[in-house]
Amino acid sequence: MKKTLLAAGFTALMGSTAMADGIGVSMALFDDNFLTVLRNGIQSQADSAGLKVQIEDAQNDVAKQLDQINNFIASGVDAIIVNPVDTSATQAMSDAAAAANIPLVYVNRQPINVDTLPDNQAFVASNEVDSGTLETIALCDNWAGEGKTEVNVYVLQGELSNQAAVQRTQDIYDVIEAGKCKVKVNVIDQQTANWSRDQAQNLMTNWLSTGAAFDGVISNNDEMAIGAIQAMKAAGIDMATVQVGGVDATQDALAAMQAGDLDVTVFQNAAAQGGGALDAAVKLAKGEAVDQKVYVPFELVTPANVADYASKN
Repeated sequence: MKKTLLAAGFTALMGSTAMADGIGVSMALFDDNFLTVLRNGIQSQADSAGLKVQIEDAQNDVAKQLDQINNFIASGVDAIIVNPVDTSATQAMSDAAAAANIPLVYVNRQPINVDTLPDNQAFVASNEVDSGTLETIALCDNWAGEGKTEVNVYVLQGELSNQAAVQRTQDIYDVIEAGKCKVKVNVIDQQTANWSRDQAQNLMTNWLSTGAAFDGVISNNDEMAIGAIQAMKAAGIDMATVQVGGVDATQDALAAMQAGDLDVTVFQNAAAQGGGALDAAVKLAKGEAVDQKVYVPFELVTPANVADYASKN
């Protein structure tokens, strides 16, 4: 199965005749900052190309998402784009689309069947082996730069049904075990806050109540990192004394970094992923071949280069 590394500025959509029935899009959740940028990327590319898209909110409900896909199939759309609620539940989605011979493209979240996708299905995202790796190494460098040789940290995990959360967490341990961290890292505790700022704030508040000394928080995404920061600031912790990292480089995260609260994030090009998914869906609907794995590179963001990312997500 082919893999393609897609640069942030990938080629524009084909000058096309708008397809008759358009493209159906099922997003895992509308109420999510990163996924909103991704969704807007799909819509923007579609508008520019004169394509009709119907975007639905699965509201983090696997059954609802499968119903949406079946409804798209019944309505005869030209192609389907899915940002899966549960990456372990994608086989049924692939099977339904394949049975109807309708192209399907997964975006952002890696489906469990990514290595066995039919010829008219594809996956567009960023390689999660890079996300947590970039984040963890940068935090380790910061701790070493502070003269520390050993640190105690908390780990905030995303939804455990998402491959990204599992991989980003594994990246932390892979960095440590490979000797790529310049300090010894002890994980005090790791728990899921389901990508949520509010849940992370509550979880961090509980951790703080234990009184355990810690040096930082490694979060699977920016929203949870911000929730942890809010809890720490509410407890009167000086953010200069801890390191906090996230992933996505959302606008809120960049603001937190510029305020001196967030130390590391990793830019995930949501708009490029959304546009790339639409591009693949259109080509598949036209019977054109596409690479089945298309990766948009992750990029490390720190206070040194944060201004370069001010308008990217």
